[in-house]
Amino acid sequence: MIGFIKKGLAKTLGAIKEVAPTKRTFITKDELEEILLEADVTYEVVEEMIYYLPPAEKVKRDVLRTVLLAYFRDVPKISEDEEKPFTELIIGVNGAGKTTTIAKLANIYKKEGLKVLLAASDTFRAAAIEQLKRWAEKIDVPIVYTKQGHDSSAVAYDAIVSAKAKGIDRVLIDTAGRLYNQTNLSNELKKIVRICAKAKEGAPHRKILILDGTQGNSAINQALAFNEIVGIDALIITKLDGTAKGGALFSIAKELKKPILYVGVGEGENDLVAFDKEEFVDSILDSIFEVQETD
Repeated sequence: MIGFIKKGLAKTLGAIKEVAPTKRTFITKDELEEILLEADVTYEVVEEMIYYLPPAEKVKRDVLRTVLLAYFRDVPKISEDEEKPFTELIIGVNGAGKTTTIAKLANIYKKEGLKVLLAASDTFRAAAIEQLKRWAEKIDVPIVYTKQGHDSSAVAYDAIVSAKAKGIDRVLIDTAGRLYNQTNLSNELKKIVRICAKAKEGAPHRKILILDGTQGNSAINQALAFNEIVGIDALIITKLDGTAKGGALFSIAKELKKPILYVGVGEGENDLVAFDKEEFVDSILDSIFEVQETD
């Protein structure tokens, strides 16, 4: 059965096959460079990958696999008991898919047997509040919200306090689609972080940046700016199925040095899957190399 990540990489793998239509047991470094650039890996990262390969001109699958896997960090384990309610702040620019991703995350956590609470802290747009309310109703989880224009940090505070009182396991806080070069919005985001810590020491326990996969490497500067503002703990890449730029994940992982938690591989509520670095790398290698028989 085809893996979800491989399915989400269909367009990227298609782009690779255009430059490497025939699978083989080895490729040259020049061929590897062309393949990686076609998948939207930045030139600097491609050159680095080639640098870490053995000096031989022929590149074999097992050696390349080791190099590619080194770019991704493992997700740190968390202690639910010590940090209950575990609070996650979801940030990113407009159109990245934050609200939908929050709903998908809540759906995943529910299936794991966790109690989830949503916080509609995007108070800049009435439509954002209504959208999250509809998702909360659809997946049957409670939500804390207020009217448009009210203090977004107050919503986050009330959600955490409510979660503590009700024995909630996870709090997911939505935020406005902030442009990182707008000082007032950056300051508001910093305020939410401060207020979360007043509601519960250590909160938010994880700040997750949502990146639109269709932007490819153009999302890197955006991510670096958010990281400078509040410090990003982890990433979720959305719309991976809608782009041939899947190779950008190598560049994003290198620049941010943060773990990728999930990737979006479709529009359904179940189309957010845990990022598996081995499946990701093997999917790319499967499109380049012949399958070798083992004794």
